[in-house]
Order: sequence, then structure tokens, then C-alpha cells
Amino acid sequence: MRMTGLDGGVIDVDVGALEARVAGDVLRPGGPGFAEATRIWNALAASTPALVVRPRTAGDVREAVRFAAAHGVLLSIKGGGHNIGGTSLAPGGLTLDMSRMREVEVDPTRRLVRVGPGCLLGDVDRATQRHGLATVLGFVSETGVAGLTLGGGFGYLTRRFGWAVDNLEEVEIVTADGAIRRAAAGEHDDLFWAVRGGGGNFGVVTGFTFRLHPVGPDVVGGLIAWDAGQIEAVLDRVREVAAVAPRELTLGVTIRLGPPSYLLPAEWRGRPVIVVFACHTGDATAAAADLAPLRRLGRPIADALGSIRYTAQQSLFDATQPKGMCNVWRSEFLPGLPDGALDVLAEHGPGMSAPLSQLALMHLAGAIGERDDGATAFGNRDAGWFFAATACWPPDRPELAADRAWVEGAWAAMRPHSTGGNYVNAQAADAGDDRLREAYRGGALERLAAIKAAYDPGNLFRVNRNIAPAPARTPVAAPGA
Repeated sequence: MRMTGLDGGVIDVDVGALEARVAGDVLRPGGPGFAEATRIWNALAASTPALVVRPRTAGDVREAVRFAAAHGVLLSIKGGGHNIGGTSLAPGGLTLDMSRMREVEVDPTRRLVRVGPGCLLGDVDRATQRHGLATVLGFVSETGVAGLTLGGGFGYLTRRFGWAVDNLEEVEIVTADGAIRRAAAGEHDDLFWAVRGGGGNFGVVTGFTFRLHPVGPDVVGGLIAWDAGQIEAVLDRVREVAAVAPRELTLGVTIRLGPPSYLLPAEWRGRPVIVVFACHTGDATAAAADLAPLRRLGRPIADALGSIRYTAQQSLFDATQPKGMCNVWRSEFLPGLPDGALDVLAEHGPGMSAPLSQLALMHLAGAIGERDDGATAFGNRDAGWFFAATACWPPDRPELAADRAWVEGAWAAMRPHSTGGNYVNAQAADAGDDRLREAYRGGALERLAAIKAAYDPGNLFRVNRNIAPAPARTPVAAPGA
């Protein structure tokens, strides 16, 4: 079989030995299961591997890693396939599709959950909520736990409990030498520090163990929406509420065209709206008081704030993030919301043209600032807000220059208000080394590179936001390209 090598060249590889040594499925282009295994969220970043292995055990992963290392084959790991940069696929190489390793084991007594690398957020939330427990995950239930966590991870619970990686207790990981290791406090400390935010640079994680917290099964959440003509008033009120919000309350804002949702009146679909979404995991009476200033503002076009299952809150925006769409993202962490930042949102918010495009804000701060910036590879503990400008359109519609220009314009206008840091999971495929340096500040990038050199000196794990020194990074192309 012709495959892409680590040096970007094309090599002939006999894959028969690999097929004989793994219990999981081995998929080839055009064969059963291949199309689904290589379907990812961002169509702009899609590529085609030469071979897909669907491991069932850590032993299968070890065999695939040893095969890729021995033959110098380009290797990638696909968890949920939700990465913006499309780093889950190895063009012309070998992709490990982890979807068969989807077990969730909850220990309610010790408040721990062990999660397989193919799990989606919804898998974990459903299992832990049976015990009234949750860990810090993201906002879209079909996002992969592995990719979210390895890049740092944040969600509705971040203000209370920190980044996702602050709640990671240990990992099982297959490193470039084919060894299966446990990394935790006191055991491979350097590796454990690195995987808490350093991405897939260090190996294939085959198991995550997270700390759990009492949350749910019901919270106060949902959304409230206004005509986009009220942007300034709504943003001012959000800033006021967030300034005094307890850690149990997380607020977010999206400025977009009204989606076809049962939560919005039909006449507002396709028209500019500003939506505030909230999740309050504290006492219901306190939640009502904390959210009252928002509900008193003007005349909302929809008010769907109230008691909601935590699992429903976690999937509230699933419909706005379908797989297979074309997505362009730009983002920053903000220390706060000065008038200038709100002016950017008000000026650029109504200018989107694609139906699923948006400007978004998410309130952070709180627990993330309680640790030293260097406690984990993913620092950014000065982040008060996350900002994103995104354009999204179907692959059968040609990209319009206006879509990209709108994203780039809003991002450029917001950058002066940034902390100087950014979220590595939100970096696009065309992001340069400057974005990596901004994501890993304060010496973190250099420390990651040193740990990478120790555990993966040949840069086997390079289909990612790669932190190896530049000479070790070889551009890759599919065979025949």
C-alpha cells in the first residue's frame, strides 16, 4: 500500500502484519465504514488517510503506533473529529479512529470517572448524571472528550472547578516507543503536566480519569434572546451581571442570525438576534435572583430560562454545530469587557451573511485563576472571557470572500483587547507558530518541546498543533499530490 511517510514522501508499506496483529477493524478507502470513520466536523480541513485502524484495546493502539514508527508512516488520532484544524486525519497516512473505545466507568463513591478515548461529551454526561455528578467538559455533546481535554477544555462548570485539565487525575497513554504508560501526579510527572493542555504531541491517550463534582440532574439554564438592535443594552447588562455573578453562574453571548429553533418565534429565524445563554448550578432561588436583571431588560423575543436537565443544557447548541460544514474560526482570550470590546461586538455583530456564523462570548475567570499559570501546560489563567468569530456554511455553497473577511475583521478589531493568549483547540489549520507561542506563554512552549523531545524524539505525533522545533516539522501531502 502506498502511504505518506513522516518526511512527506510516498512509501510502499505492507500492512498485512498490522491487520493480523490488531483485534479492531482495519478500513481502506471505499470499503465498509471508511467514509464514516473519516468524516469530521470541519469540511474545510478534511483529508483522506490511506488506512484507518479502529482499535478496541490499548494493545491495538500499541501495535498501530509500533507499525507507524517502524515504517515511518504519518499517524493521526481521531476521537470525536470535532477539531477546528482537522488534526484528526493523516492525509495519505494511518488514522486511529478511537470510536470503538467508548467505555465510561463511574465510581460515585470516590467521585471519579474513567473515560475511553472515543467518548463524546454526551456519553460522559449521561453516565455521570445518573449519580448526580459531572466533570468539566465543553458545550456541544458530540465533541470528543480526548481532543477537548488534551487542549485544555472549558465549559459551563469552569468558573466553579477550573479547566477540564484541572480535573484530570490520570491518563493511560501509548508513547512513541510503543510503551503503555500511566501518567499522574507522582508518576511520569513531566508527561502528566504536558498532556494537560499540550495536545496530542506526546502519544495516544487510551484512558482518562476525571474528578467528579455534585451537579444536577437539574440546573437553571437555557437562553433569552433579543432583537440585535438592542446589542448595546444587552451587552451592558451582561457585563453588569457577570461582574457580580457567583461561580455557579456562567453566561455566554452569541450574536447571529436566528436559527430554526423551537425556542425562537418563527418570524425571527434568519434575522439578526443577540442571545444570552446561562447555566446556574446553584440554588434555584439564588439563580432566579442572579438572572433577574437579564429578564427585566427590554422586551425579549424569547425567554427560555428555567429549570433544565444538565444533559439538556450540555446539548443546547448541538444543532448549531453540525458535522461536515465549512468552518472558519478566529478567537482570543479577553481579560475583561471594556467599552472598546463591546463596541467591536456591536459594530461587527450584525454583519454576518452565512446562517450559522456568529460572534460569541463565554464568561470564564473564577476557579481557573486559583492555580499558578504553570500548573498545567495549558495556562491562560488570566482569561476572563473567551471570544470567537466564526463563519460556517455548507460545503455545496462556494466560500464567499465576505464570510472570511467578516471573521478576520471582527478578530482584528478584538485583538487589542486580548490577554495575549488564545485557546489551542480553537486554532485553525492555517494558524502559524505565533499562535502557538501565544497559547503557551511564560515558558510553557519551551517546556513542552523539551518533554516532546524526551518522549517523542522523532516527532511521530506531528498531525496536531505541533510543538516540536520547526526543523522537525515536515509538511505532508497525500500520495500523488
